Amino acid sequence: MKFINLRRFSFGTTSAIVTSMGMGVGLNAAVAPRSTIISGLLIIAIADNISDSLSIHLYQESEGLEARAAFRATITNMFARFFATATFIALVVLVPTAFMGPVLLAWGLALLVGLTWLLARARNVPVIPEIIKHVAVAALVVLVSRAIGTWIRAHVG
Repeated sequence: MKFINLRRFSFGTTSAIVTSMGMGVGLNAAVAPRSTIISGLLIIAIADNISDSLSIHLYQESEGLEARAAFRATITNMFARFFATATFIALVVLVPTAFMGPVLLAWGLALLVGLTWLLARARNVPVIPEIIKHVAVAALVVLVSRAIGTWIRAHVG
């Protein structure tokens, strides 16, 4: 796994996957229009991405990471997050609304499991326990997001 610098993009990709799953499933549960879901995901892809990347950059600088290395990690993180979120946007555009929640969930879990597998292999740790831990956290995010969306639909919508 030496050909891939997982450290540079694992944080950003994981954040984008879990956040996009939560946002997509939660807004879909609230019966938000497709345009609202796409808007939410675009905000994640751009505004949240830039603010998180800046935070990571400042953290790396505070840890004494060389400026060029911090910049490369920041840029890699931004592109990884944008690309991961863009895949969810594409699904929202292409998938019928009735199937959107399950498709976004399945896609996000597939991406998360794949990334977890790569990281576990690179670290030489057992894969299955790592997958269980990461999927459990993602499931919590999705369940809370879905509950919020369902509550909004019932009480506000």
